[in-house]
Amino acid sequence: MSGAMTGARVAASVARTKALGLAIALAILLLASFVATAQRVEGDRAAAQGVYSAEIQVNGQGEAQRNTAFARGLAQVLAKLSGDRAAAGRPGVGQELRRARDYVDGYDYRQDEGVSASGAPSFKTTLVIRYDADEVNELASTLGLPLWPQPRPKPVLWLAIDDGSGPRLVGLGKSDAARSTLNRALERGYKLGLPAGNAAEQAVVGAIWRGDSAAVARASARYSPPMQLIGKLYRDKKDGWSADWIFVDKGKVLSRWSSNDRDARRAMAAGADGAADALMRRYAKPGKGAGPPGRYAIEFTGIDSSDDFIRLSGYLQKLAVVRRITPVRATPQGVVFELELVSGLAGFKRATDGDGVIDASEGDAPSYRLR
Repeated sequence: MSGAMTGARVAASVARTKALGLAIALAILLLASFVATAQRVEGDRAAAQGVYSAEIQVNGQGEAQRNTAFARGLAQVLAKLSGDRAAAGRPGVGQELRRARDYVDGYDYRQDEGVSASGAPSFKTTLVIRYDADEVNELASTLGLPLWPQPRPKPVLWLAIDDGSGPRLVGLGKSDAARSTLNRALERGYKLGLPAGNAAEQAVVGAIWRGDSAAVARASARYSPPMQLIGKLYRDKKDGWSADWIFVDKGKVLSRWSSNDRDARRAMAAGADGAADALMRRYAKPGKGAGPPGRYAIEFTGIDSSDDFIRLSGYLQKLAVVRRITPVRATPQGVVFELELVSGLAGFKRATDGDGVIDASEGDAPSYRLR
């Protein structure tokens, strides 16, 4: 009898142990599910923040799509950093875009849900990329890109829209009407503000429509900084939209331009582009540590064989700061190359420091020794 009782107790203990193990396993699974859900939610919230990040729509999450997006994102970051929308076309930049992943500090994917033209749900995948600020700054300086200092001003957007029923001011409460302009400003590396849109400010529409920048500047005196992007958007005779723009800084008109498009959103976005161009021309500064582009004769020593010559030539051709190399003469001491540089001797030195291939030699004439 006692043996039977002992066996029952053992069986009960084993059952309790199994039940406890199952409960623990279920708890672990629930915790893992919670963590995974939290990670997905966090990923869904991922968004580009600041000058050194970018958002690029991708068709998939494969390595090829990711590397292409890294290049497009780096081009976007360089445009924001410099204020130059054509930064990707500057000498040497294209070469660095091909290895854009070397500048990536981290990335996340975000799923955006929308509605297609047919009314069906649609999903878009966005790659949110963060780039290493120090590495990007070094690249910009080496290639001689202009640098638009931070913090950057936040001009006030005074936009009046006439869709056929009379011009109306876009105030803070109607910010969605100017969303394409506000978003384009963010893409260019700065922000735009909106006036409150109260009754007194609604009366400024007349000044906007006749291009009276002084009157608009007076109405904007309560806001800081004293910069205004003034625009009027209206339907044109070709069944599209036209916009006339004025950018004012401290009471001085820096730029005037017009834009037109069949899509009102694109016509409005051009206002943010024009303001960015004006701000860049006024406030961007040459990159530190870079010199004037041009052709420079540089002597290289430590070349003891044809293999050394080939290794040096290959290295120079791969440098983004070098546009063209031309051998000039060979001497017992070394070889002189004429290098066409995108940012001068200072940019060349920045590009080669730390590579472990050549070392700068002391002396008045530019000279390097091959390791």
